[in-house]
Amino acid sequence: MFHIVLVEPEIPQNAGNIARTCAATGCVLHLVKPLGFEISDKYLKRAGLDYWPFVDVRVHENFAEAEAALRGVPFYFFTTKAKKCYTEIPFEKGCALVFGKETAGLGEELLKAHRESCVRIPMLGERRSLNLSNSVAVAVYEGLRKHDFEGLEKQGDLHRLKWDD
Repeated sequence: MFHIVLVEPEIPQNAGNIARTCAATGCVLHLVKPLGFEISDKYLKRAGLDYWPFVDVRVHENFAEAEAALRGVPFYFFTTKAKKCYTEIPFEKGCALVFGKETAGLGEELLKAHRESCVRIPMLGERRSLNLSNSVAVAVYEGLRKHDFEGLEKQGDLHRLKWDD
């Protein structure tokens, strides 16, 4: 449904949790180097549990390479510095949702180059930011909501649950 682009992610548990979100929603995960962990990192795998076979993961040497791979795709850059709320974007099918590293977010140069495509998730002003994996989940599910959760199980599709009468 969407492309999730993590620019220089540092914490394997976050990347693993995001991979799990991608597996559950059909999103493609793009990891932009340098990474703060090895792809084989046990913490990365543990956080993603047994979902890794269901995730389309693509690794890029730098953001320019990721951008070239997604040529023609709308990009939205998530940052606490944006004025526009993430609920204001159309979340076109196949768009790229870009998130920065946990300690510093996206670089100023990248944000300035894409100022009109920057969005934020609202929160109390004196707070620094949400956890990266939580931010990705918030964004992905808002986009899915805007598409009526197309392709996903919805209420009434609970065939996996066994209820006692």
